[in-house]
Amino acid sequence: MNYTGSQSEKAVPAGELDRSHIGHTVSFQPNEFTVVFGRIAGIARTEAMVYLSLDGVAGGTHLKDEYDLPLTHDVYLQVDVMTNAESTIKDLFGKVQENLRGAGHKGGDDRTDRL
Repeated sequence: MNYTGSQSEKAVPAGELDRSHIGHTVSFQPNEFTVVFGRIAGIARTEAMVYLSLDGVAGGTHLKDEYDLPLTHDVYLQVDVMTNAESTIKDLFGKVQENLRGAGHKGGDDRTDRL
């Protein structure tokens, strides 16, 4: 098995996880046979490893709620819809401004509105 996340997830090295990720939904493949989905309850870190404690995973006889991962091990976080929408809107606004500047002004007359 080789889990690579879904289209609504982005890969993040485990070493980049910090307190701002607590409460986020995460998925990862801790070993060759298992894919884990859960919510981050806590994060601990050493120089070589990241330890994740998850909500919503334990309870079955074979399920763990704590995992240790190398710093470079990819975990997959749900994409933040609001941040993506904001950056998309900014990109589109920038392109509209560029198009308006290029098409609307002739000669050396620079009357570009500034925000």
